[in-house]
Amino acid sequence: MHQPSGSFSPEQPQLTPDAVRGSWVERMPRGWQPYLRLSRLDRPIGTWLLLLPCWWAASLASNVKGEGFPDLTLLILFALGSIAMRGAGCTYNDIVDRDIDAKVERTRNRPLPGGHVSLGQAWVWLLMQCMVGLAVLLMLNPVAQVVALGSIVLVAGYPFMKRITWWPQAWLGLTFNWGALVGWSAVTGDWPAWPALLMYAAGVFWTLGYDTIYAFQDMEDDALVGVRSSARRLGGNARFGISAFYVLTSVLLLACFYMAGARNLWLLAPALLHLVWQVWMLVPSDSPRCLMLFRSNRDCGLLVWGACLFAF
Repeated sequence: MHQPSGSFSPEQPQLTPDAVRGSWVERMPRGWQPYLRLSRLDRPIGTWLLLLPCWWAASLASNVKGEGFPDLTLLILFALGSIAMRGAGCTYNDIVDRDIDAKVERTRNRPLPGGHVSLGQAWVWLLMQCMVGLAVLLMLNPVAQVVALGSIVLVAGYPFMKRITWWPQAWLGLTFNWGALVGWSAVTGDWPAWPALLMYAAGVFWTLGYDTIYAFQDMEDDALVGVRSSARRLGGNARFGISAFYVLTSVLLLACFYMAGARNLWLLAPALLHLVWQVWMLVPSDSPRCLMLFRSNRDCGLLVWGACLFAF
């Protein structure tokens, strides 16, 4: 039986259906595992999807400046920041959504609704992760720091979007791709220029597509508990809607590279074909396939990063 979210149980939590089986989290001390799962460290795809726009923009800006490969230290800082802030965001989201998560089959075994972490412990864990993010922030230049702080409102508002709009995935896109603006400023020391803004917009539609695919897994439960999503809104028009999101992603990425002066736009082709493949393979009623396609966006994002590195 589900325990109240304010209680704490030392028992080992069960894995959620979308967790990676056999991950390193399962080999950690049992007392640590609920916190690591609260940060979704057993599901690294979210960290990749937060990190990649940072790497895209940093690499594009380095090429625009004629510096070639971006500074390795900066890429590592973005990786550390993405791990910490994605974990903090997931922890905050679970704090806000703990009662809803208890009613959804896929999420009822998360640490908070499952009673494996108390509410107070979750808040302390959230603060610890934010401190790591702050340490990374202080290593960036002043303009990048200001740009990064602009994402706070988006992060704070995200858990509530599913209650007030049919398009919480669009808000997630605005939030998850903010790193494109930060990455540009971290390299240039200036405010985001047109290539960065176009890249950010492309990322927003990319996220709208892949997170809608992810949301197909929860459609029935979402309907029962009254949670809104782009998957529910699109309904039978799912393939058309995701196709439209990915077309906009492709057009905006091409415009971004053109504005940045890239000579080899064709290097974006593998990533764009990957988006076509996702739409072709999509079966909204097939939850395992939807999860597979969602996770495949790490590869799509890496292909875009390759184009950012070598298209000049």
